Amino acid sequence: MADGDLGKAKALVETLEQELLSRCKPIDTHKEYYRGEQPLKFASDEFRKYHGARYKDFADNWVQVVADSPVERLTVTGIKPYGADQADAESMRVWQANGLDADSQLGFLGSVISARSFALVWGDPDDDDTPVVTFEDASSCIVAYEPGSRRKRRAALRRWQDGDKYMAVLYLPGEVWKFERPVERRSKTDDMAEVDKLLDDWMPRETGEEPNPQPNPMGVVPVVEMLNRPLLADDPISDVAGVIPMQDAVNLLWAQLFTASDYAAFPQRVVLGAERPMIPILNKQGEVIGEKPLDLEKLAADRIAFITGDSAQIAEWTAANLEAYTKVIEVAVGHIAAQTRTPQHYLIGRMANLSADALLAAETGLVKRVEEKQLWYGQGIRELFALVALAQGDDDKAKALRSGYMLWADAESRSQAQLADALLKLKQIGFPFEFLALRYGLTPAEVVDLLAMIEREHQLDPLGAAAALMSQRPEAEPPAPDNEAEEEAA
Repeated sequence: MADGDLGKAKALVETLEQELLSRCKPIDTHKEYYRGEQPLKFASDEFRKYHGARYKDFADNWVQVVADSPVERLTVTGIKPYGADQADAESMRVWQANGLDADSQLGFLGSVISARSFALVWGDPDDDDTPVVTFEDASSCIVAYEPGSRRKRRAALRRWQDGDKYMAVLYLPGEVWKFERPVERRSKTDDMAEVDKLLDDWMPRETGEEPNPQPNPMGVVPVVEMLNRPLLADDPISDVAGVIPMQDAVNLLWAQLFTASDYAAFPQRVVLGAERPMIPILNKQGEVIGEKPLDLEKLAADRIAFITGDSAQIAEWTAANLEAYTKVIEVAVGHIAAQTRTPQHYLIGRMANLSADALLAAETGLVKRVEEKQLWYGQGIRELFALVALAQGDDDKAKALRSGYMLWADAESRSQAQLADALLKLKQIGFPFEFLALRYGLTPAEVVDLLAMIEREHQLDPLGAAAALMSQRPEAEPPAPDNEAEEEAA
């Protein structure tokens, strides 16, 4: 291991780490809001002083609904390589073997919340046929690209904490470096400056018999970035970043509504002009030996106010109108729905005899939002499958997978009756059964099983199979009338 190569690797780790740390603050904020850990914002100092602690654990969490709504419709069902007639079964075998039918949902959710997530592919020393594929959080990974390119990866860093140490793995096209350093960094002093500098530095990690660096047999950086709402000249955008200010406003309105209901929901009474009430002081024998004024704070807690003076009067004012708060909250939630293309019935929770067509129209924005994510995430998933092929040593297949296209479950939500009717009409105009089965929502593997079932059924009942085939043929048109023969007969 040359000292010059080690120095360049350490410098690259430091650079990527600094960029990664600069991303972590908004990522952590978005995760906290998704979990419902939302501090009370936009409140005055007086309101926060008296009521902030009361509502510190309360959140009317719309961020979670906005983030979950597209993820629940993002399901990978396969990938079809360029020029292939069928979906690639081996790619989906590796996908299932790594539990990515479940973990991919975590990756998609991470992209929606944090604006990006990552997938890492690496060979398994115990199983040459099944590479290890994992999804990684945006706070632990970063990818550097070649100048002028948004897809050609130059390097990637994965960083995490393990006990009292930070671990880092630097992935380059030709090699992989492993580093570590202590978590605690002591403050710089003149006497300990050199020692602290050594503690701050990333040092090569002892890996036993494995070399460090070790060669990268795939020849490319094995980390793929999945971007959410990318821009040409700026960072991608989280789906929840724009929801947070309105979420803060909704939480404050709820806090003010609760406070108003506690203080002003019932008619309030005030005593004007009366002397301050006194409480007699009794001795052990029950004799009055004096008096003391009644605690007015206790009266205030009991919703009674006393004002001393002559000509005492009693007055009251009506209860506060709490409906004004709920109407503003509904408007705020409606803005969240419009800005994020989340259906109103996901947020408001009210449905009044809506037809199936009306529900489909209401979900159009969400469906388009999901289809956009299928497009952008699909690029990353295609590259993930190509890395799997490279890890298996199949360069030609990796090239075909990069040029293929992803298969996703339908982004629209339809009733069984609607779906069956649509598929029947497609069949009548000539669409093949396999296509219809995929549109029905079956995975390519399930379609193969279904075709095998149909084949076995036909073998058991050949007459029924022949009748079924005849029923699928279009009816023969009657012959055209022979006008000349009719004229001769006349």
